[in-house]
Amino acid sequence: MNTNTTEEIEIIRATSSKIDTVDFENLTFGNVFTDHMLICDFKDNKWQKPIIKPYEPFLIDPSAKVFHYGQAIFEGMKAYKDDNDDVWLFRPDQNFIRFNKSAVRLAMPEVPEEIFIGGLKKILDLERNWVKKGIGNTLYLRPFMIAIGSGVIAQPSTQYRFMIILSPARSYYSGEVKVIIAEHYSRAANGGIGAAKAAGNYSAQFYPQKLANEKGFQQIIWTDDATHTKLEEAGTMNVFFKINDTLYTAPVSERILDGVTRKSIVDLARKEGIKVEERSVLVDELVAAAKDGSLKEIFGAGTAAVINPIVGFSYQDTYYELPKIENSTALELKQKLINIQYKLAEDTFGWTVKV
Repeated sequence: MNTNTTEEIEIIRATSSKIDTVDFENLTFGNVFTDHMLICDFKDNKWQKPIIKPYEPFLIDPSAKVFHYGQAIFEGMKAYKDDNDDVWLFRPDQNFIRFNKSAVRLAMPEVPEEIFIGGLKKILDLERNWVKKGIGNTLYLRPFMIAIGSGVIAQPSTQYRFMIILSPARSYYSGEVKVIIAEHYSRAANGGIGAAKAAGNYSAQFYPQKLANEKGFQQIIWTDDATHTKLEEAGTMNVFFKINDTLYTAPVSERILDGVTRKSIVDLARKEGIKVEERSVLVDELVAAAKDGSLKEIFGAGTAAVINPIVGFSYQDTYYELPKIENSTALELKQKLINIQYKLAEDTFGWTVKV
């Protein structure tokens, strides 16, 4: 079996569809799911036959290791529909590669390409009516894997479940975003699992995020764990800073996620003649740039929002408002990326994959 011949994936169709009950104009992100899901188990040291079946809960042993030792990883992706009703994926090979890097880091089995990419194509073909046309309409894709082996001994599981679930989404917009720079809490540490899409990374963020929200900030810009002097990520997104005419973003490391949107923005910006430097930006450097007016923009980059401009940041109880930009680099890059994803512009990078 390969990624283009997925006949070995068994399909059990839902007897009816709930698509007509969904208000596609008023979707809450991640709350509505399509009619089907893909399941593939790993046991006896090998992957079993993948099955696409109706979306439904499933039973799992209370001692499953996912509950006790956190073996859980995931990816976030989107599917797009163009004006010809064709459905497209965006750089799925990068999600596939990163997913298996996460698996290796958490001592989980790597998922074969024919199950990950082949499964995505098969279930998307089945659910293509859930992908709506129009800028901002997408189908969010959530491949994930959990440890389902039973027993509370502290060691890796011997059984795992890989799944794909799909959720229709509208344009992600969270209003004005103000951030606070972390001075104590960290997202990740050297030698840790920051570069993996591990579920535990996100749960560890919830408490400092709650504290930031209570102070009136929507997100945190994380700093390095050792010195808290290097700016790393914004919430769950990679972060960019425009100082004078140069775009800066932290280099990918074992603390920083190798974001697909991040690397796409870097390539797009360079193609547009924008100077990009992948290096650590210091907190003191950012504060100085805000004070002397050379700091032009800050924005987060990720699958859900694509690009999310940041209007200001707080550090050591001082708030720095960013200038209002008429020709925002962030929004220009966002539009160019969206045009490629929706096939409104030529994909000279070869990023889009037809389903």
